[in-house]
Parts: sequence; structure tokens; C-alpha cells
Amino acid sequence: MCQVMPRQARLDAAGVLHHVIIRGIERRKIFWGKADFEDFIDRLSTILAETKMLCYGWALMSNHAHFLFRTGDVDLSTVMRRLLTGYAVAFNKRHNRHGHLFQNRYKSIICQEDAYLKELVRYIHLNPLRAKLVSTFGELNRYKYSGHSVLLGRRKCEWQDVRYVLSYFGKRVGAARKGYLSYVRSGVDQGRRPELIGGGLIRSLGGWTEARKSRQKGKDQVKGDQRILGDSEFVLEVLEEANEKLERHYKLKSKGYDLKKVEQRVCQIYDVEPDDLYSRSRRKIRAEARSLFCYWCVRELGYALTDLAKHLNMTPAGVGYAVNKGERIARKENHQLLE
Repeated sequence: MCQVMPRQARLDAAGVLHHVIIRGIERRKIFWGKADFEDFIDRLSTILAETKMLCYGWALMSNHAHFLFRTGDVDLSTVMRRLLTGYAVAFNKRHNRHGHLFQNRYKSIICQEDAYLKELVRYIHLNPLRAKLVSTFGELNRYKYSGHSVLLGRRKCEWQDVRYVLSYFGKRVGAARKGYLSYVRSGVDQGRRPELIGGGLIRSLGGWTEARKSRQKGKDQVKGDQRILGDSEFVLEVLEEANEKLERHYKLKSKGYDLKKVEQRVCQIYDVEPDDLYSRSRRKIRAEARSLFCYWCVRELGYALTDLAKHLNMTPAGVGYAVNKGERIARKENHQLLE
């Protein structure tokens, strides 16, 4: 009997690079025409502005898409859920269809910036050429539904961080664009680069073959993970941080901490009633209590922003803002969840 292996949890680190890939269910098309592309782009533009998430590279193809994001105030999982759910509902209405549009899970890979930002921007922006949506490099330079033409200055896209990417290629915009164009052109013959979408290979050692040789020679043990793209030290740092958060969540839940207990603790600190946390009042004490409640529920207990938003009758973006505010309050006032 075949044993089903559990899926690895996503690593949702804030402020780091994420290479995100979405695909249509059963490799079906997720964009049928101009209206679909533009609807998706409009939604992405709004969500990025509201969540302060940065986008360095993107490419939309007929049945899949790639993005290079740096997360901001709101978790990547919340951003992607809002983007994909909203688009899928509108797509189904527009085309009079029913059922799932995307594969169950988007793919996200945390990336080591210094080593991989340039490579990933190039890889993502070459996708329309590899997918044969355009037949020449010249056509790629004019392709409307990717960030490549934006970096070349041929189209405007307010939500794409052009300046940051070009800073990797030169101090002056003109020279940087030429450097970027030359860099992308040099990658045309590199093919699909599966190592850039799988994560976990120890490329600082030249791949797993060299890594195994290093182990046999008694060198330091190397580490890999399919959710992370970087060298051994970077992989370990990300995993250790994620594990610390996970252990903290389990410790609190083993002590009986849930929404109710966090609610009681916050009410004790601020001398307010539970109903005050759920009110729309903007009075300072109630607003601070609500923010601390959101911070502890999300960061300490691991509740999803969307779940907490429903509980509080707020928007996920509003909860995300409250979480960040609550974190500042907790640090300033030295509030502790565990008494």
C-alpha cells in the first residue's frame, strides 16, 4: 500500500524574496484573453499597494505565471489567497464556468537575495520566450504581460520596483537598462533552469554531487530544502527561525492558549471588556488592545490573518496593519503573553 507523505509547510518569512509560481489546474489556461490579463494585473496592483509588498519581476503566460516578491506588512499566504480567490471568482463569472481554476497550492520559494535576485529576474522575464508565446527576443522586449518591457522603459507599471532591480546593473538609468538587457539576452540559451524553481540545491558547492563529495571528505555538513533557494548557511538560518516560531506556537497551545485566553490576557492588561476588542471604536486604549490581541494571535499562536479577520469582522489587510502596530506596542511596553 502506497504511503502518502505529508506536505511541507510553507515558509512565510517577512521582508525576504519569494519566487512565486501559480499554475492552472491540470495545466489548463488561467488567462483566456486580454480581459483576463488586465483583470489580474489590476487586482495585483491594488493588493500590492495595500500590503506594501514589492514586486521585482513578473510574467503572465496562458496557463501559469511567475513573480518575484518581497513581502511587506501582510503574510504572503494572505496576499496570494486574496489575489487568486478574487481573480478565480471573477474569471468564472466572466466565462460562465464553475470549479477550481488554480492548482491547490501556489509554489513559493524563499530566495537568498545577493546570490539570486538577478538570476531570478532574468529567469522569470525569459518565460514568455521559453513558453513560445513570443518567437524572438525582440518580441519579448515588447511583450505586454511581464515586467521585462517595464525594466526597459517601454511601458509603465507603478507597482513594479524598477529602480531597485536596475540598481544591480548600474548607477545611471540608461546604462543600467543596457546592462540589464545584455544580461537577459545572455541567458536565452540557458534553458529552463529547473534548479531555480525547485530550491534546496547547495549551489555554493556546485550542486548535490559536489555536496556529497564534501561530506565524504569530512567537511561541514550541508543543508538543503525544497522551499529555500540559497547556500547552506542561508538555508539553516531560515529553517532555524521557522522552527523557533513553530516550537513557540506548540508551547503556547500546550499551555491552553487560544483566542479566548489571549483575549483575557489583553483585557487584563488594558482593563477593558472583551466586547471592546470587537468594537469599531478608535479610542486609543481600545485600538491598542485590539492591535495587541491581533499581534499575539497571529505571531504567537499562528492564526491566519483571514481567520482572525472573520473572527473580528475586519479585513485581512486591517488585521495585518493591527499586527504590526501590536508588535510595536508589545516591544515598547514590554507586554508578555505568558505571565
